[in-house]
Amino acid sequence: MDDCSSTATTVAQAIAAAMDWSSPPDARKAAVAYLETVKSGDIRTLASTSFVLVRRDWPSEIRLHGFKMLQHLVRFRWDELNITERREFSNLTTNIVSEVVNPHEEWALKSQTAALVAEVVRREGVALWHELLPTLVSLSNKGPIEAELVAMVLRWLPEDITVHNEDLEGDRRRVLLRGLTESLSEILPLLYTLLEKHFGGALREYAGQQLDAAKQHATTVIASLNALNAYAEWAPVPDLAKYGLIHGCGSLLSYHEFRLHACEFFKFICQRKRPTDATSVEFDSAMMGIFQILMNVSREFLNKCRSNLNAIDELEFEFVEGICECMVTLASFNMQCITWDGTIASEFLQQMLEYYQHLKFPLHFQSLLFWLAVMREPVYSKVKAAGQTGGDNAVISGVSSRTTEKEKTGVAAFINDDICAAILDTSFLRMLKNSTANISSKEFELWDDEFDTKTDFSNYRSRLLELIKLIAIQKPLVAATRVSERINIIKNYAHASMSSQDLALIESIQLGLETVAGAVFDGPAEFVNVAAESKFQLHTIFEGLLQLFLSLRWTEPALAVIHGRYLDSLGSFLKYYPDSVASVVNKLFELLTSLPIAIKDPLLNNSRHARLQICTSFIRIAKSAGISLLPHMKGIADTMAYLQGEGRLLRGEHNLLGEAFLIMASSAGIQQQQEVLAWLLEPLSKQWTQSEWQNAFLSDPAGLIQLCSDPQLMWSIYHTVTFFEKALKRSGIKKSISNQGSSVVADASTHPHPMSAHLSWMLPPLLRLMRSIHSLWSQPISQALTGEIRAAKAMNHAERASLLGESNKMLKGLSTSADGPQNDFIREEESSENDLRNWLKGIRDSGYNVIGLSATIGDTFFQCIDSHSVALALAENIQSMEFRHLRVLIHLVIIPLVKFCPSSLWEVWLENILQPLFLHCQQALSCSWSSLLHEGRAKVPDTFGNLSGLELKVEVMEEKLLRDLTREVCSLLSVLASPSLNSGLPSLDHLGPSNRVESLRDLNDYVSNSMICFLMMHKGLAVNVLRISIEVFAWTDGEAVTKAISFCGSIVLLAIVSNCVELREFVAKDLFLTIIQGLTLESNAVISSDLLGLCREIYVYLADRDPAPRQVMLTLPSISSDDLRAFEDALAKTASPKEQKQLLKSLLLLATGNKLKALAAMKSTNIITNVTARTRTPAANSGPNIEEDGTIGLAAIT
Repeated sequence: MDDCSSTATTVAQAIAAAMDWSSPPDARKAAVAYLETVKSGDIRTLASTSFVLVRRDWPSEIRLHGFKMLQHLVRFRWDELNITERREFSNLTTNIVSEVVNPHEEWALKSQTAALVAEVVRREGVALWHELLPTLVSLSNKGPIEAELVAMVLRWLPEDITVHNEDLEGDRRRVLLRGLTESLSEILPLLYTLLEKHFGGALREYAGQQLDAAKQHATTVIASLNALNAYAEWAPVPDLAKYGLIHGCGSLLSYHEFRLHACEFFKFICQRKRPTDATSVEFDSAMMGIFQILMNVSREFLNKCRSNLNAIDELEFEFVEGICECMVTLASFNMQCITWDGTIASEFLQQMLEYYQHLKFPLHFQSLLFWLAVMREPVYSKVKAAGQTGGDNAVISGVSSRTTEKEKTGVAAFINDDICAAILDTSFLRMLKNSTANISSKEFELWDDEFDTKTDFSNYRSRLLELIKLIAIQKPLVAATRVSERINIIKNYAHASMSSQDLALIESIQLGLETVAGAVFDGPAEFVNVAAESKFQLHTIFEGLLQLFLSLRWTEPALAVIHGRYLDSLGSFLKYYPDSVASVVNKLFELLTSLPIAIKDPLLNNSRHARLQICTSFIRIAKSAGISLLPHMKGIADTMAYLQGEGRLLRGEHNLLGEAFLIMASSAGIQQQQEVLAWLLEPLSKQWTQSEWQNAFLSDPAGLIQLCSDPQLMWSIYHTVTFFEKALKRSGIKKSISNQGSSVVADASTHPHPMSAHLSWMLPPLLRLMRSIHSLWSQPISQALTGEIRAAKAMNHAERASLLGESNKMLKGLSTSADGPQNDFIREEESSENDLRNWLKGIRDSGYNVIGLSATIGDTFFQCIDSHSVALALAENIQSMEFRHLRVLIHLVIIPLVKFCPSSLWEVWLENILQPLFLHCQQALSCSWSSLLHEGRAKVPDTFGNLSGLELKVEVMEEKLLRDLTREVCSLLSVLASPSLNSGLPSLDHLGPSNRVESLRDLNDYVSNSMICFLMMHKGLAVNVLRISIEVFAWTDGEAVTKAISFCGSIVLLAIVSNCVELREFVAKDLFLTIIQGLTLESNAVISSDLLGLCREIYVYLADRDPAPRQVMLTLPSISSDDLRAFEDALAKTASPKEQKQLLKSLLLLATGNKLKALAAMKSTNIITNVTARTRTPAANSGPNIEEDGTIGLAAIT
């Protein structure tokens, strides 16, 4: 290769300019552009220049970039070199190794050298590796510096080979892997020699006070351990044991300098799965040895904890956390190595229990993962099928108690009641985020946000509660006893002046009780099958708890809420023991009436909140107690009427109790629901349907403005709308009930939806109300509004916090949940700016939900409501909507309308709604994305309100709003393309492997049962939908593209099977080119395989019918006609879609000069779980591993 010193000098200057942040932006940009031209220019010049740049006489940053350029050449352009040039390149690369062997050489340069060698071997194949290996062995014998570099090469070589690359699929990849596997008999002894030799060298030099030499030997040991870890993921475990590597790493666990790296080795190897061939015995033997090593280290640590805890520093805790993680992993993948000996298994469980009880949270957390895994197994494998045995003296009757230890599953056979009780006690204590007044923080660490557990507190507590549930399912008496004892301990904590910490403690135990009761009475093991003696014991425990709760006198608002939660925690108990239902209902009403009503007094906000929460306890009991509440419905109704008559029950509270009524009625069938709905809705219908208020306030915008000055009527309307929402959510047949018997199913089939009869009077005023609210954002009306209303239209602090991803308790007051209480937290006060804002948002969200839920009823909705009035309410002012409102409209209303509209009514209903929607969305999104991509800031119509302190975050919120709306619009496209709405379209699978479709049909043949075809038949709709479908590929939002891909696929399919020339031309040219352009964006990497699939379908099925696909390909910068002909010849030889996609990918990478970043980022790590010395066959599982441009394998970490 020719000397390119002058070019190298120019490139070096460009590198320096590109890395100099003090240089003008234009200069840096020009330098980067020049470097890209070098990388894509003449390959021989690139190679020669790069080899010059990696010489020692250049600065480190220049040399590093030279290595990057060489790696780029090997990865992407290797095939452009001939055989002689490849050999010369390989020799030059090998020579570099000797050049970087220097005590003063930077680690980054050595790592890049090793990465380059590994990449060349990967590309050149097994022959080069067999040729290179003796050289590496010889080099490693020269000294610790050389040995370190050899270890680096050994480390990166297997990683690069086991990285999932589509160009390494098939025979080539298997050959490379086989070559490396066959070399293990040389590699593994070499690694052991490096470890043993340089570990001993480090000790000798240290003893002789030669610290620099000792440090170099230690560095080589660490490099060797890192290399070994790369083999621990896939090399045969018996081989690792045979060559002494398991024993060697076990020995290094005693040395502080190496134990963390050695621990990583055991983390990898403990994940290995047991082979099914003849090596399984050797595998088990090796794993048992590992288990003993880990147990010994763990035993020593726990003994030290018992004797002198203060002597253990944080580094040792960190190390033992890794050991604990290894033990948990080994137990998860290789339990057979633990359970073969009962004594060892018992000791192991005792150690895991000590870790669970340990004061250090990370150790406790690792053990939590183990106990979850081990307690899940018997629950999910046995309980659902045949009930449960053991533990609680055969709690479940009908199952023999003579089950032997060997017949039980895994280590669960050794878990006794004492272990479960200890786990429960620790779990109850650790459900707090901060120390309570009665638990010293010195006893153990509670959760802290700074713990690095890759989870948050709510997730952690959910895991604790799951563990409590699993134990309660298998050991119900133990769980019931422990939670009862815990409640009796903390009941005396409650008093008027109690601290927030004590309150949190009482609240946390309520969660434990709720979990235990639910597991015992609603768990997978039916309570009716419980043995009589155990059933009596459980009844005694829970009845005692219930009587305790009924006797409590907690009158403080916060305590009253928790009191109500304790009562509703026993709802599942009441399902089997209904005698106490009346007492519980009376107690809840007593709690409710003990708190003062607070409408306008801000000092009584806590009471208002507590009253609403107590009402939600009725809902929870109604859901869990089932039919046990039915006999008490009349009494509850009479109490509600009495309290309402005395003015002691607010509308929001009445709504929640009404929702509880609907849940109760659902247990008795649709007819009962209809009767309850009639009782609840009749008073509302009389007020709601009155023409006076509608004409006064909903006829024009001025009327709505007047309504905003009447707080009492405002909130009355709000509560009416929210109750409509609750009624729609809670009515209809429940899935759980549909399985209870044929009578309920028959009931559902003979009666219409319970809400069907109410839609005709309920929806027309609501549609008028929604139209009036939408009009407030239209330009002429908006300008005439009062300052207070204009301010109320802006976002509040909670909405802004939500956009920024910040937690805010105010969000709870603006959200809607399945239980439905949150909307009722909005204050029933005078119409201040904030109250008006909450009212507008609440009406909008609940109103949208009412319309969308009504649409799910089906034909009744579409036949009893005038489509014009719906279109007018939703779309008249759609061009004035803010993005946040438009997103909610699409999600809650438009998507249900599309999903449930009968195909015979598509013309009448959907065109007038979808056409203005897509027209506005296309224009608004296109403008905003253009602004974001070209100016760095999205232009959105949303009003943010008071931005005090948030000025710098406006751009973040704007982009979030834009992306949210984009994704929602694409979700709508996905719904339009869903199979249920396009049953008339054939699939490409039915067309066969041939690229010819025998008979093309007219669009009219599909329009009656294909929503996509319906859209294409209406050009006003089709134009804007198709524009969105191609523009989304350039919007740098991979999630949006993922949602839109099914729509594009349906468009491609329709173009293939129909004779519509316009659609075919759009797909063959515009869509095809847009998808290729979309592959240039790394944001589309996650969907790149599907995008390639679409390109394949377009080319395979349409290239013979339309010249556009070939023309598009020939417009790409680096393709020739010969390349295209060669591609088509190869394409004609295979009918495999996978092979056709691979051919197309290779062509596109060639044609674009490797500029398709989405394809370059497709790499994902192949985790080889086991490679045996006999079969040489890897079992591979792919996972994501997106790398930065220009890095190879582990070189990315440098």
